[in-house]
Amino acid sequence: MNGLRLTLSALVFCLAAPALAQQQAPTPPVGPDWSRITVKTTELGNRTYMLEGQGGNVTVAVGDDGVIMVDGQFAPMHDKLKAAIAAVSPQPVKFLVNTHHHGDHTGGNAAFAAGGATIVGHANLKTMLAAGTTSNVTGAKTPPQPDGALPKTTYTDATTVAVKGRVAQLKHPVGAHTGGDTYVYFADANVLSTGDTVTIGRYPNIDFLNGGSIKGMIAASDAYLALANDATKIVPGHGPLASKAQLAEFRAMLATARDRMAPLVKDGKSLDDVYAAKPFADLDAKWAVSEQAAKNFMRVVYISLKE
Repeated sequence: MNGLRLTLSALVFCLAAPALAQQQAPTPPVGPDWSRITVKTTELGNRTYMLEGQGGNVTVAVGDDGVIMVDGQFAPMHDKLKAAIAAVSPQPVKFLVNTHHHGDHTGGNAAFAAGGATIVGHANLKTMLAAGTTSNVTGAKTPPQPDGALPKTTYTDATTVAVKGRVAQLKHPVGAHTGGDTYVYFADANVLSTGDTVTIGRYPNIDFLNGGSIKGMIAASDAYLALANDATKIVPGHGPLASKAQLAEFRAMLATARDRMAPLVKDGKSLDDVYAAKPFADLDAKWAVSEQAAKNFMRVVYISLKE
């Protein structure tokens, strides 16, 4: 398995090299102007909210003595997210649940922990944050995170966290977006927070270097469809608030991608062959936000199935 992982890492670096070469040291560095970013708050019912800013979507459930928060976006968003939460409740954030290890969801960990929140996540997520990871898209390395940014409460299969009057049900979908994913269900509000195992209006990333797979993504969607009903409000990792019908469309796209890519992998086609064949061309119109995003999705599905 270690040999396979090294081979996949080498393949990522090889594939990412042209893109990295085009990103050499712009002056000044290109990035968001954090001062201009605002947080949009959407009420989901029963003191539950979706926050959109810069990074993955955030879910907030307000209890009588504290707040349960799902994901914390990038580190510079901490103050804006804290202010958005304060606008809907005077209660402190008691728990911050990480849906996976990527920095656009866990960047706020250290600051919220310093403010008294207990970080909660899957055991594999803690291992990844502590060890550092490599991006399956660019090959860039994320260094090990400090102790203050790591979950203090971990689990392996399922658990709950609670504040007075609110309970969050946490479950681990195996080998989906990453190997350390968590989805969160607030039954009293019928709100499902999926992290990046679901993205609406765009192709998902499947982090095969860190335990993700297309098969696990489909299995996760099947679990959500079994849990949800037509009134369920689904907070995806990225994109607008979604319905069960939109989740079913997402699942159908994943299954189509798997079914089209599998025979190409079985026939020994190279990734360049796949790019030339454009097996997802009709899907791209709905799910690819750019030509590069279309190529990235072909690559992650191909490597996921090849692994």
